[in-house]
Amino acid sequence: MTVSIWIGVIALIIGLLILDLAVLNRGTRMVCVKEALVWTMTWVVLALCFNVFVYFLYENNWLGWSDIASHDFSGQQAAVQFLTGFLMEKSLSIDNIFVIAMIFSYLKVPVVEQHRLLLWGVLGAIGLRVIMVTLGTVLMARFHWSVYLFGGLLMATAVRMMMIRQDNINIGHNPLLPLVKKFYPITANYKDGDFFSALNGNRAVTPLLLALILVVSTNLMFALDSIPAILAVTQDPFLVFTCNVFSVLGLRALYFTIAGYVERFRYIKLSLVFVLVYFAVKMMLIHSYPIPNIVSLVTIGSILALGVLASLLIPPMDVNRRAEPLFSDLVTLAVLSYRQARRIVVLVLGTSVLLVGIAMIVLPGPAVVVIPIGLGILAIEFAWARRWLRKMRQTAGEFRQRIRS
Repeated sequence: MTVSIWIGVIALIIGLLILDLAVLNRGTRMVCVKEALVWTMTWVVLALCFNVFVYFLYENNWLGWSDIASHDFSGQQAAVQFLTGFLMEKSLSIDNIFVIAMIFSYLKVPVVEQHRLLLWGVLGAIGLRVIMVTLGTVLMARFHWSVYLFGGLLMATAVRMMMIRQDNINIGHNPLLPLVKKFYPITANYKDGDFFSALNGNRAVTPLLLALILVVSTNLMFALDSIPAILAVTQDPFLVFTCNVFSVLGLRALYFTIAGYVERFRYIKLSLVFVLVYFAVKMMLIHSYPIPNIVSLVTIGSILALGVLASLLIPPMDVNRRAEPLFSDLVTLAVLSYRQARRIVVLVLGTSVLLVGIAMIVLPGPAVVVIPIGLGILAIEFAWARRWLRKMRQTAGEFRQRIRS
C-alpha cells in the first residue's frame, strides 16, 4: 500500500513541474524580480504544506507507512527532519545560483533565454539527485564506514568553498568546453534560441547549448556536495528525495530573485562553509554521538541568519581609498596585524565555546544556552574576517607599489 503514496507524491511533483512549465515558462520573456519573488514564496509555502502532510503521514501511520523500518519515526521527528533537510538544501542552492549567474554572464546569455535553460537545469538536477539519493542510501545501509567518507567529502567541500573565491572562478577553463569543441565548432551568435546553428555550411553549437551543459554539470557537482549533507540529517529515502525535489523546484524562481544581488549577500558563502563543517561533524558522529535534528535546525538557521544580517548591515569596503604617505601605510599594517592577533583569540574562543555546546548535547550541560553564546562570539569573527583580508591585501599592494616608486 505504501507504493500508492510514492505514486501520489511523484504525480504531485510532475503536476508542479507542469505548472511551472505552463506559467513561469510561457513564451520567451523576461521574468521580473517581483514575479520571481512571488513564485519563490509560493514554492516555500508548498514545501511547508507538504511538511504538514509528512507529519500526519508518519504520525497516523497512513497505509502502514511507519511499519517500514526506514520510516519508523514519529510525526514530529519526520517533520523536523524534512524541514531541516529542506532548509539546508535551499541554502546550498544559493551558492549554486551564484555559479549559474557567472555562467550566464560569461556566455552573455540573454535574460529572455535564461529561464528556459534553468528549466532544463531543474529537470536534470532532479534526475541526478534521484540517482545520488539511491546510491547514497544504499551505501549507508550496506557500509557503515561510508559515514566517514561522506563526512570527509563535506569537509573537503567546505575547505574548497572557503579557499576558492567566487570571482576567481574561470568559466573558460571548464574541461567540458574543449570537449565540445572536439565534436562541433562553436558560434558566438544566438539564433532564435536554438542550441545549434549553421556555420560555414557545418552544424555549430551556440552559446545557449554551452550554457546548458555547464549548468547541468554545475548541478551535478552540487548534487555530489548536497546529498552527503542531507544524509547527515536523515537516511529515510522518502524524506531525502522529497527534500531535494522541493528545494530544486523553486531553483528558477530563486535565481531570478537573488541573481542580481550576488554581491549584496557576500557573507552567505561564508555561512555555508560553517553549515557544511557542522554537517560533516554530525555525519562522522552519527553512530557514536547522534545530534538531534532539532539542534541541527536551530544551528543552521542561526548560521544562515548571521550570514544574511552581516551582508545587510556591514557596508562594502571602499576600494577607492585616497592615497596616503608611506609612513601611514606602515601604521595601517601594524594596526591591522594587531587586530588580527586580537581577533584570532575571538575566533578560537568562539569555536571552543561552540564545540563545548555541541558536546553538551550528549553530555550533561546547558547546550541550549552555550551553543548560541558560541555562535554569538563567532559572529564577531564572521563579520570582520573578509573585511580584514581585503583591507590587508589592498594595503599591502599599495605598500609594495610605493616602495617600487
